[in-house]
Amino acid sequence: MDYILYILIFCIGALFGSFFTLAVYRIPIRQDITHTRSYCPKCNHKLGFLDMIPILSYAVLGGKCRYCKEKIRPRYILLEILSGVVFVLFALSIKFSLFTINTQSIVYLIAGALYIATMFIIAGIDKERIRIEKPVLLFGFICVTMYMIYLYIVEKDTSIYRYVIYLILACLLLLFSIVYLRKKGEDSYSIDVLILSMLMVLFTYETVYIYTVIITLLATVVQLLICRLHDKKSKALKKVKIENTKVPIGFYMCTANIIVLLVTNFMIFYI
Repeated sequence: MDYILYILIFCIGALFGSFFTLAVYRIPIRQDITHTRSYCPKCNHKLGFLDMIPILSYAVLGGKCRYCKEKIRPRYILLEILSGVVFVLFALSIKFSLFTINTQSIVYLIAGALYIATMFIIAGIDKERIRIEKPVLLFGFICVTMYMIYLYIVEKDTSIYRYVIYLILACLLLLFSIVYLRKKGEDSYSIDVLILSMLMVLFTYETVYIYTVIITLLATVVQLLICRLHDKKSKALKKVKIENTKVPIGFYMCTANIIVLLVTNFMIFYI
């Protein structure tokens, strides 16, 4: 029975992955992501139900649009598969099973899925645009806050004051970013990274966040070294213009945070 359960979780994760690609494309350009039907970015033809089945539609259509025959980027199917796998790994990491299912495990599974979804969208947008969207951060805080309220009321978690402190700090940073920095026309990327940090600490606790920061720093150093080597090669080939390197810190943080969360859960529930 658990095999059927995990197949279902994978399908749900793949469905989320299909939504992630839509959200990553539309949110930065301020398009609706809930009511407007999906369409081909090449020919703008609205997609039918059979065109939007995660993984299967891509495979059946040979990675091409049914209407204009243009190739669809492989990242769509890769993200759908990756999302399904991550959802399954998260369920496995908390020993989610039909035989031991209870309210606490169901709520944590749902909260974790929404949190991971938030991380996926933030990572996808930041990877492409070096920008952390505040509406996505706000969605994450709403989901985590509801989970914290559940813990306090139902599970009698007395550490609610710790959560309140982080929420207040996040709200202050968000207000500062929106009101003061936007008024001055200054970049608020560093502030958005701090707000993202508050969200991570709220759901995954301080220890997981510390490891997240360490992995992020290592990934950043590796990218900068690679870019430095590329710059030297470009100079050697006498290429005149060398653009400044922008590091998608939010992308690395979200990726590292999901990995560390999964590993930590496996250690807690299995060891």
